[in-house]
Amino acid sequence: MTTAMTTTTGTTMSTEAPAAPAEAGAPSPAGAPSMAGLFRLIQMTDSAFPVGTFSFSNGLETAAHLGIVPDAATLREYARSVATQAAFSDGVAALLAFRAARKGDYDAVCAADRDLLLFKMNDEARLMLCRMGKKFAELGLRRHGEESLFGRWLADIEAGVTPGTFPVAQGIAFALDGLDEKALYVSHQYGVINMVLSAALRLVRVSHYDTQQILAELGGEVEAMYEKARNMGFENMNAFVPEMDILASLHEKGSMRMFMN
Repeated sequence: MTTAMTTTTGTTMSTEAPAAPAEAGAPSPAGAPSMAGLFRLIQMTDSAFPVGTFSFSNGLETAAHLGIVPDAATLREYARSVATQAAFSDGVAALLAFRAARKGDYDAVCAADRDLLLFKMNDEARLMLCRMGKKFAELGLRRHGEESLFGRWLADIEAGVTPGTFPVAQGIAFALDGLDEKALYVSHQYGVINMVLSAALRLVRVSHYDTQQILAELGGEVEAMYEKARNMGFENMNAFVPEMDILASLHEKGSMRMFMN
């Protein structure tokens, strides 16, 4: 029963009992993630998530060394190129793996995994995806258990049956945690952009103010990328940024070794 009382100033104060808190993992109004879901989203997107993102620069180390990316303006365009390349390749694979994992279609998960690795032109890109993917799979196994999709997938990675790429690991994790594919795509794109910007603080003459401004600007472009990527299959994936592949090839033979790519 709801009652009310009036104070001396004429203000009406409700004495209705507060609503009981929602159970952990329960959906929020209008289909929004629960607080527990949001917590997991932040946890898996955090740069401190222990999959080794700090070891990679997505080609920025060579670009900075050669003077291609010397300042904030060129860094913005470089990060945008990285984000665009990832949006329509890695991001598509993550979505395909997510949908397959939701359906329990393990063969389709592995197909997305293998197809993505075939899409990568240079060794360092393949190394990055596989090292980070296996780390994520190991974390996923500990969270979800041996009987989960992560248990089977990690066993196949270790047996050499499937490569174990990072975007596919993200897709599996978001499916198992009950998050939606928009959250997955945002998390993926944030991680790609933030990897470059974090490396830039050690490689380029920029400040934290610069990198945060760039991150905010590029974040505003993610929704349009998702609207295009969500309707793409492997046959539609594209990532024509040849300069980045050249930079990656130069890094393989070069002397710059602050980062693994």
